[in-house]
Amino acid sequence: MSKPNRPPVKRGPSYKPSATSSRSTYLLVAVAVVVIAVVVIGGVIWNSQRDKGSADQNVLAQNASLIIGRADAPHTIDVFEDFQCPYCKQFEASSGQAMVDAANAGKLRVRYHLLTFLNRNSGSGDYSSRAAGAALCVARAGDQDTFLKYHTKLYDEQPAEGGDDPDNAALAQKAAAVGASAQTQQCIANGSAVSEANTSAQQSLTQLSKALGGQAGTPTVLSGGQAVSGILDGPQWVAQLVGGTSQS
Repeated sequence: MSKPNRPPVKRGPSYKPSATSSRSTYLLVAVAVVVIAVVVIGGVIWNSQRDKGSADQNVLAQNASLIIGRADAPHTIDVFEDFQCPYCKQFEASSGQAMVDAANAGKLRVRYHLLTFLNRNSGSGDYSSRAAGAALCVARAGDQDTFLKYHTKLYDEQPAEGGDDPDNAALAQKAAAVGASAQTQQCIANGSAVSEANTSAQQSLTQLSKALGGQAGTPTVLSGGQAVSGILDGPQWVAQLVGGTSQS
């Protein structure tokens, strides 16, 4: 059965990807009957007959790349993204600050999950994994503001599908530009967290698939295990969500 992402490819800090022909669609071709891929507005959806059921909240809490907001916030959401996904870039631009503001106000707890199944849409073939690993290096440093700045920067400077994408050294330079420490930059340049990022991505993808009845796509926001609608229509969904008082 085909997997949503390739096995991680180890790259040295001097790795420089070459451009390939661009792809005009997210369509994935699968031989196995149990995998059906279709093009959707939110990015890629893949359909699997396995992993159906309810997402494990403990797993989602443990494998999130970063969690912001108070533990006792009245609402908790899980945000699933891929740094190569153009619709995730749109989502970050329209709703990223609204989520952060709600978290800072004590109204929302946000768990970020960085998926990697759009590696195949990158020129290097592993950009999603390397970008997720770089973000994990920044998150490990424990500076929430630096992570959020880096997270936004990676979307603002998202490479075109199938075109040149940043090597590890360039990803480290982007981290330096938002204030990451020398140690964090070295972690990124060495690709030290890529393997861990791939493992977390696969675990998160499995939980997302369970929550959505065997499907998964980016971007997706889960609240109380259910997909939140209208997340690409602007930030109003955040206000609507936190306007209630029940725990999600």
